[in-house]
Amino acid sequence: MELRHLHYFIAVAEELHFSRAAARLHMAQPPLSQQIRQLEEELGFQLFHRTQRKVELTAAGHIFLAAVRQVLRSLDQAVQKGQQASRGEVGRLAIGFVSSTAYNILPPILQAFHRQTPGVKLELQELTTREQIQAVLSGKLDIGFVRPPVEAAELTATIIFREPLMVALPEFHPLRDRDTISIRLLVDEPFIMFPRPVAPGLHDQILSVCLQAGFNPQVTQEAIQMQTIVSLVAAEMGVAIVPLSLQNLQRQGVVYKPLQEVTPMVEVALIFRVQPSPTVQRFVETAAGVCGDGG
Repeated sequence: MELRHLHYFIAVAEELHFSRAAARLHMAQPPLSQQIRQLEEELGFQLFHRTQRKVELTAAGHIFLAAVRQVLRSLDQAVQKGQQASRGEVGRLAIGFVSSTAYNILPPILQAFHRQTPGVKLELQELTTREQIQAVLSGKLDIGFVRPPVEAAELTATIIFREPLMVALPEFHPLRDRDTISIRLLVDEPFIMFPRPVAPGLHDQILSVCLQAGFNPQVTQEAIQMQTIVSLVAAEMGVAIVPLSLQNLQRQGVVYKPLQEVTPMVEVALIFRVQPSPTVQRFVETAAGVCGDGG
């Protein structure tokens, strides 16, 4: 039995006339009659009562018709789901992100992707860059928002966002009233930073900014998450050099100031396995569309 036999049967069952069914199927009547007879022989029961004046479904034919329609509906649904999966429109994505992206690119990318592909379930985890690299390599994550560099041949890293650095000061710091701050004025300040293994690229960029200004920062506190760093600044434990977009985190007790010096642009990259699924590829394309030429 082939799928076309079921379509032939439904056409005759709905028309109850072999000539009209043949015209509907764009075929001649004799081959259609022959195909229906072959189907009945294969099934082992009669589908139609035929007379010179009319065609009627048998009792078995009525039951078979309902079952065939259900089968074809299920098949259509299966084809539709397969097509959606091939376009990356269904399934799930496990996404990791560094905390700072929650204050710049992560929300608009998630919003755009959800609008385009509501059939994909998103599972989010806030992790460090190092943790995300390991999780994507092991298959626990599909995509990661990380701070470059990423040194793993099995992964693709695509830069999607760039921004300068600025300084976060306690609210009542002596430099709070300045419009901009030279890095050199921070030479005697206690610094709050995250450990280098957490995000070596960003850590080294901040350190480089200070070294170019002629000093090695006095790191008195370390924290893994940007929110914690800002909270420590609010507690007057020190100052911090942070990505520009972190000023979107409106934490009481903290003021953000631009730096006078030109700083390196800190980056956010999407990482994913070298041969991405259609859903991952669709997410990457959405992120690129939201971020444009990198922010």
